[in-house]
Amino acid sequence: MFDIIVDYLSSISPAYAALIATTFTWFVTAVGAAFVFFFKKMNRPFLDTMMGFTGGVMIAASFWSLLAPAINMSEGESFVKVMPAAIGFLGGALFIFVLDKILPHVHINFKKTEGIKTPWQRTTLLVLAITMHNIPEGLAVGVLFGGAASGVPEASIAGAVILAIGIGLQNLPEGIAVAVPLRRMGMSRRKSFLMGQASALVEPVAGVLGAVAVSLFTPILPYALAFAAGAMIFVVIEEVVPESQQDGNTDMATMGFIGGFIIMMVLDVALG
Repeated sequence: MFDIIVDYLSSISPAYAALIATTFTWFVTAVGAAFVFFFKKMNRPFLDTMMGFTGGVMIAASFWSLLAPAINMSEGESFVKVMPAAIGFLGGALFIFVLDKILPHVHINFKKTEGIKTPWQRTTLLVLAITMHNIPEGLAVGVLFGGAASGVPEASIAGAVILAIGIGLQNLPEGIAVAVPLRRMGMSRRKSFLMGQASALVEPVAGVLGAVAVSLFTPILPYALAFAAGAMIFVVIEEVVPESQQDGNTDMATMGFIGGFIIMMVLDVALG
């Protein structure tokens, strides 16, 4: 089945392949948001474990799927070889840092509003927070598809598919983490679901843009891969890990992180 998917995505344009893959990651978010039809409250230990899992997947994907290929495909030796990855990584982290300071949003625990002041409701701010975090995920998938289509050896369709699967796995708890709190605040199940799944709609957009950009400008590929990695790791360290540790379920969150890292590493190395 995996080989069939890879063969099919190899036969179509990178933008279309990225669209299909990131539509899958959006769909998994929607599945998570659909939990709102069955539950009104979150089981906090479960959510913290899954948030830890999300962090583990993102960290593993950042290295195995993005940073390592970015370094390997760069020309030169020593410092020269690693500079594109370093520059791209810093650029990705700064990009999310700036968004975090400008875009109004609120974290899952609803305890702190960040970004510029706005009269928007806290429910909208929660959706914006998750939406902001989904940008680098979609971008990472698209960049890999674009690189593979351009014939770069270090970027493969199989690797892009594995990355999409990993991101899809960690999008499940994100969908839950948006929709269920909205329901708990009194929003209808239908509207909670719609807003929960909408938080991932940015992924197909970012995925297509990433694939097109790399297809047109192949030399930016190592920078683009590292950019996505820097953005993802910033999200993990700035929010995902701290959020998973806030309610005292530190051991469960940590083991969730370990599990997510191992799963993503095994998938990437064994299949990618």
